[in-house]
Amino acid sequence: MSNDYSPTLIIVVVAILLLQSIFLFLDARKRNHNYWLWGIVGLIQAPMPTLFYLIFIRKIFRKRAE
Repeated sequence: MSNDYSPTLIIVVVAILLLQSIFLFLDARKRNHNYWLWGIVGLIQAPMPTLFYLIFIRKIFRKRAE
């Protein structure tokens, strides 16, 4: 049994990982977080690093003072 993946699938996966990594790197650098770490972690898998970053680092669900 062969595990041949189509070139289109590989290109899509690589594009998703690169875009995620670039987003994490730039956003973490702008907010003075460990940006090299987030850039590298973003290259490993998707979408867990982005979800983890948004929920626990950026705290997008915290209550805002009005």
